[in-house]
Amino acid sequence: MDLSMSAYERCELCPRRCGAQRLSGKAGICCATSSLRIARSALHFWEEPPISGEKGSGAIFFTGCPLRCVFCQNHEISQQGFGIEVTTERLSQMMLELEGQGALNINLVTPLHYAPHVVEAVGMAREAGLGIPIVCNTSGYELPELVAALDGLVDIWLTDFKYASPELAGRLSGAPDYPQMALASLTEMLRSLRKAGGRAADPDGDDGLPGRMTRGIIVRHLVLPGQTADSCAALDKVWELCGNEVDLSVMNQYTPNELCRTRGGELARSVTEEEYETVLNHADELGFERMWWQQGGTVSESFVPAFDATGVLAPSES
Repeated sequence: MDLSMSAYERCELCPRRCGAQRLSGKAGICCATSSLRIARSALHFWEEPPISGEKGSGAIFFTGCPLRCVFCQNHEISQQGFGIEVTTERLSQMMLELEGQGALNINLVTPLHYAPHVVEAVGMAREAGLGIPIVCNTSGYELPELVAALDGLVDIWLTDFKYASPELAGRLSGAPDYPQMALASLTEMLRSLRKAGGRAADPDGDDGLPGRMTRGIIVRHLVLPGQTADSCAALDKVWELCGNEVDLSVMNQYTPNELCRTRGGELARSVTEEEYETVLNHADELGFERMWWQQGGTVSESFVPAFDATGVLAPSES
């Protein structure tokens, strides 16, 4: 797959294959042109324990997203376009700065509609001495051939598996092919992980936290109100494909955004304890051994960082 800057000429970097002439300044369905835009670059402490640990993950949030999730908590950057235009060189410098701040890894959040920039920036950072893992934090809505093209560049896939139902995926994210594409991309992530030798992590620390993951896959699933049957079906698909070769993260942090509150219906409320327990019990019955879950009090917009361009500009520019 072509991951040079010419890929933006007629963009087919995601399953939308919208053909936008991004190199000419036309935005794709992801809302991005070929101008690289970043909303935040900072230590992030709210990921799963093997990713954040106590020191934090070096999270870089990219502007835009190929999905159109009606419940998106990051809509300010995913759909409304907030972000500052930067060069590829500046992106590579952010990675090195985060490593210097003690980050356990570089956590690229929804980055692959900028895949040509990402590949070039990671290469620059590695040449300059970057020595920590690269995490690709994705919605799961990716082309398997793009995942394959990143073999050897991404160390950890932190990927969603949102839906089992095409109808639900179409209604809530505008992507009825989401289950098909998420399964195909996860298949490729698993192939790449097996090729590299499987999951790897540092030894557990004295603080009781699990050791930092250095290679692997964490599959995330956000439980939605009123959708426990689809949640269980989604976990069935992950288990059938991956078994215990992946970590599973089942999240209860769904928080209705303004759009969902205005529209009403089930998405206007949070997930009940009973709904969350139903999905957790199903995951346990399937046999997942490395499973992360969230305890009470996680339904809060505090899980959404401030998108204020922190860390984006070079120190001399800020």
